[in-house]
Amino acid sequence: MLDYDKEAVEYDALRGGEPRAEAAAEAVLGLVPEDTRTLLDVACGTGIVTRRYVAAREGMRVTGIDRTYAMASRAVPRLPGAVLLAEARQLPFPNGEFDAVTSVWLLHLLGGPEGVRTVVGECARVLRPGGVYVTTVDKAAAHNVGSDIDAVLAPRPRLPALDTAAAVEAYAEEHGLRPVGQARFPGRGQGRSPRRTVADLRRGWFMTLPPGDPLADDFAVRLAALPDQDRPRPDPEFTLRAFRKG
Repeated sequence: MLDYDKEAVEYDALRGGEPRAEAAAEAVLGLVPEDTRTLLDVACGTGIVTRRYVAAREGMRVTGIDRTYAMASRAVPRLPGAVLLAEARQLPFPNGEFDAVTSVWLLHLLGGPEGVRTVVGECARVLRPGGVYVTTVDKAAAHNVGSDIDAVLAPRPRLPALDTAAAVEAYAEEHGLRPVGQARFPGRGQGRSPRRTVADLRRGWFMTLPPGDPLADDFAVRLAALPDQDRPRPDPEFTLRAFRKG
């Protein structure tokens, strides 16, 4: 897994920056009821998406939490007085504290099904009755856009996806959340080029292909042989699901 304390410095630049943040925030807010007055963003990262929630909804109080100090420290200037260093598996809030909870690009990182189940349960716990939880699902699948890069990487070892829509819906149901909507948005600026994908291999982006592994080196050679080394292929398309409590 990537070290997000180290990753924080270039996190925004490597993941589409403001254009991607704008697309994500617009899609999330499209699923958050207009009368929402309190919102918790779980794993807010650098706050590049979270601050857009504040700007878009006058009078809505937004709180962000992240477990990684370097990420949260970058969110603080964007969300003054509204960022906490906290663990998503044990949210430091009482039951029913928020009208809405969001978790964007989080569930796929939680290490196993129990981690996902626990985080979904915590998000449900801090929601008031009638509140809405919005989360991304199927993160890894979003990056398969049918490009020549995807064809090269198709045989690579893969970990089981933790955040499939079916799994997240099942965990949500266990905690009294029912589906109420979905949306998709583009990961603007995240279309991979062959050269960028080789760089990602070298820095450990692909969890089953650690840097220095002979298999990773073999994929790097194949990627380096593709045409148009610096031409980005299509952007990924991310999927959001919304659930209402009670």
